[in-house]
Amino acid sequence: MIDFLIIGGGIAGVSAAARLSELGSVTLFEGEDALAYHASGRSAALFEQNYGKPSTIALNKASYAFHKSADVLSPRGLMLVGDAETAAAFAADRKAMHLDSITVAEAKAMVPILDDSVVDRAAFDTAASDIDTDKLVQTFARMARQNGATISTKARVESIDRNATGWTVHTGTETFEARHLVNAAGAWVDEIAAMAGITPLGFTPLRRSMARIPAPGGHDVSGWPMIFGPGENWYAKPDAGALIVSPAEEDPVTPHDAYADDMVLAEGLARYEANVTEPVTRLLSSWAGLRTFSKDRTLVLGPDSGDPSFIWCAGQGGYGMQSAPAASQLLYDLIAGAPSELPKDTVAALSPQRFA
Repeated sequence: MIDFLIIGGGIAGVSAAARLSELGSVTLFEGEDALAYHASGRSAALFEQNYGKPSTIALNKASYAFHKSADVLSPRGLMLVGDAETAAAFAADRKAMHLDSITVAEAKAMVPILDDSVVDRAAFDTAASDIDTDKLVQTFARMARQNGATISTKARVESIDRNATGWTVHTGTETFEARHLVNAAGAWVDEIAAMAGITPLGFTPLRRSMARIPAPGGHDVSGWPMIFGPGENWYAKPDAGALIVSPAEEDPVTPHDAYADDMVLAEGLARYEANVTEPVTRLLSSWAGLRTFSKDRTLVLGPDSGDPSFIWCAGQGGYGMQSAPAASQLLYDLIAGAPSELPKDTVAALSPQRFA
């Protein structure tokens, strides 16, 4: 019998596998052909410690040392730009993310395509970093395998049954028994819970579309920061010599292999274009991902209130990559009965017990 059967091979599931494999035998199932296929493989890949709810920020900060030791961070910087019409949202974002005010001239020196006839205020954080998401996923996968964990792709769960000692999980070809079931299924977490006879907690997958465009005006964008509009109503980020632009929408959808909405993408590109001097003339590619949130937009980490052998690792939203080291460590601590380095109010805010 397996000690921990993990459903989901995104960053949530793989990091959980790495930690829990120190406590017992682990098998991880990912239904797709590769790990990190859905949301984890479509991340904006930014580490910004002050991004998210208070409990998420606590996880971000507690994750920093692991990210540094894994050598997955590289300098990027985060810039917020705005105008008189967006002054209130700009001020709220600057305060929430502890950004330093800079002049428009300083902003243009970093991003020369900013339109200073429109943009009249800017703020910046030098500490924001890119995350090498593939390296992070593979770091956790390697940790798990070194501890004897089995990681299986193309292993789609078809049914789950409760038994006297734990769980029986059926894939298309095999049956497995496990003492604990870890639900790290991303947008599908409520579906997995229902399949297991556990009360779903009300997660909502939200689509976010992306467009990859050529470097504006032929500029070298490699040193540009990530750029946000106030209220996160658009953002742009360098990507391998090109620029990713997103409308940053949060449209509720059912769990599926997401794709970009052309109309929403066009609206977002228009918001981006309103702040720069270079128009978007063509797309190199487009895609979308699902950012899945709980009802209070806070991660859900730990044993279910009705059945402690069912463990939630869910609701990462857009924060999974940056929070995974501390989130998975908290799972380990909760299951091992070890004291957590996180504040007690943070642990309580993340617990499934809040929905009991």
